[in-house]
Amino acid sequence: MVLNWIWIGFFLIAFVVALLKLLIAGDVTVFQTMMSSTFETSKSAFEISIGLTGVLSLWLGIMKIGEKGGLINWIARILSPVFCKLFPEIPKGHPAMGSIFMNIAANMLGLDNAATPLGLKAMEQMQELNPKKDTATNAMIMFLVLNTSGLTLIPITILTYRAQLGAEQPTDVFIPILLATFFSTLAGIIVTSIYQKINLLNRTLFFTLLGACAVIAGLIWGFCSLPREQATTISTLVANMLLMTIIVGFILAGVRKKINVYDAFIEGAKDGFTTAVRIIPYLIAMLVAIGVFRASGAMDLLMDGIKNVVSACGINSAFVDALPTALMKPLSGSGARGMMIDTMQALGADSFAGRLSCIFQGSTDTTFYIIAVYFGSVAIRKTRHAIACGLLADLAGVIAAIAICYMFFG
Repeated sequence: MVLNWIWIGFFLIAFVVALLKLLIAGDVTVFQTMMSSTFETSKSAFEISIGLTGVLSLWLGIMKIGEKGGLINWIARILSPVFCKLFPEIPKGHPAMGSIFMNIAANMLGLDNAATPLGLKAMEQMQELNPKKDTATNAMIMFLVLNTSGLTLIPITILTYRAQLGAEQPTDVFIPILLATFFSTLAGIIVTSIYQKINLLNRTLFFTLLGACAVIAGLIWGFCSLPREQATTISTLVANMLLMTIIVGFILAGVRKKINVYDAFIEGAKDGFTTAVRIIPYLIAMLVAIGVFRASGAMDLLMDGIKNVVSACGINSAFVDALPTALMKPLSGSGARGMMIDTMQALGADSFAGRLSCIFQGSTDTTFYIIAVYFGSVAIRKTRHAIACGLLADLAGVIAAIAICYMFFG
């Protein structure tokens, strides 16, 4: 229901803004621009879905090998003490636990192409346990929030863009991104746990979160002790090496179990096409609404209004120039990426706004895109508190990003 009204709101606000631009400013092209956007974004949504087919087929095939080889169940058993506290609805040792872990691990390494099919597999496994097939379960919502909070340990793509756009030290945003995304994820877990009455003071959860803080501190110290180029090279190597190790490990697990690895891969890969086709209408609905909202000029009006309010309050408004990335990120990953690049091109990669836009890009994820794809893949229509928790995690990430950016570069 919430997603329904948000979707309607995009169109209504866009139409009102366009009408005012026509009547007051005499802009006779605004409706043409909006209509062009509907065709372009619907085409883009279709291309994204079809483009996912190959990646989905690959990773669902690999996951099927891991499932039949027993590796997914083994991972699930190891993680069960912690994940059973965060996902109490999922039985101990259920394959969904392994899929959830693999998805989160891929996201932490910045491997978006690998994370999406793994996440879709986890959603399908959780849907099997769902008594109300059109309503999101608590486990699904917690999983979605962990995705939307955007926990990323190695933001390879952002560092690459900064290097391409002439940043003197492309990796100077690494620590700020790591800190901001950690606060976003922590806020998402806390908010969702409050909604779902999960006890975070439980010894297992408490020491796990404490251990995560220690690991992050260690990673920060390790990368800070390395030269800039070496840090980038090592982070890229580790991410790709780990990904290939997972693939080979799953294959070897299948060989050890004496299953037909090739047939298992084909069986899983077949689901890639059907899953990609299933998410097409959900993607088109969301991306077209976002495109119309942008094309109408509503986003520009929102930014100008925020800047005026911030200035009137006597607050340093330097961060406002980077806000388009933060505001677009929950709506569209590619849109936010474009705004990040545009900010660095217009104001400089090493400007305050340029750096902050990179931190925004790395501190949260595409909440509405993830909702459309993940819930759409299993035909979930009633999202319950998923959107509220996801957006609150995003808000925490944005606030943390601004504060951290002022701390490091202000």
